Amino acid sequence: MYQSDQFLRRRSFWRVRLWVLPNQVGLLYRKNRFEEKLEPGIYDRFDYNKHLNLVVIPLVNRFANVTNQEVLTKDNIAFRFSYFVEYKVVDPDAFVRSFDVFMRSYNIFAEADQLVHNLTQVHLRKVISAIESQEVNEKRTELIPEIPTDIVAELKEVGIEIVRLLIRDLTFPKAIQDLFSKQLEASIRAKSDLENARTAVAAARALKNASDMMKGDENIRFIQYLEAITKIAEKGKHTFVIGGSPASAVNLE
Repeated sequence: MYQSDQFLRRRSFWRVRLWVLPNQVGLLYRKNRFEEKLEPGIYDRFDYNKHLNLVVIPLVNRFANVTNQEVLTKDNIAFRFSYFVEYKVVDPDAFVRSFDVFMRSYNIFAEADQLVHNLTQVHLRKVISAIESQEVNEKRTELIPEIPTDIVAELKEVGIEIVRLLIRDLTFPKAIQDLFSKQLEASIRAKSDLENARTAVAAARALKNASDMMKGDENIRFIQYLEAITKIAEKGKHTFVIGGSPASAVNLE
């Protein structure tokens, strides 16, 4: 069923009813010449000789997923990527002038989809080929900071506007993934070793500071002396002589 058949229904031999749904615009042609732009609604027109032709352009956003695009990075590493593009028709008149919607009335967006696909694909290939492989995944959100102005200008001439352009997937070969995994593991291990070394240095510095504080302190030396005597006394009965006189003998049992 052609698009004109969907939205142009004959009421009688000389009369037709035209249907333009919400979020659409209708372009009415008589004898292959533009006659009228129709907003959403239902219209009755006379068409005795069957010369009317209605082209309906949806104004809602269209979505396309482009998959399995292979590209080389700056350091000649091949990988595949997929991306998502959302666009819409903003100028139906320019759209009809630019694409053969009458020849492909069963799919008026066939040529537009191909144009959007090609322009965005070429742009992304150019961007990715200028980046090192190790930076691609880290910069995936920065690959398309905004819609390129050259693409915006070129699509504007045909009545199209890109709403969103996003990288969806990045897939490296298995061998490259293994190398990245080992590199990440080594990086994590190096960070862990560095943190352990910093902890050991901090502990050694604290012990050194404590040792410096204890040097020459008579009170601390006396406490250490008592601790030594106590540990020795725990092993049996001992008598300790403090000073030179027997009267100063201490019996620890």
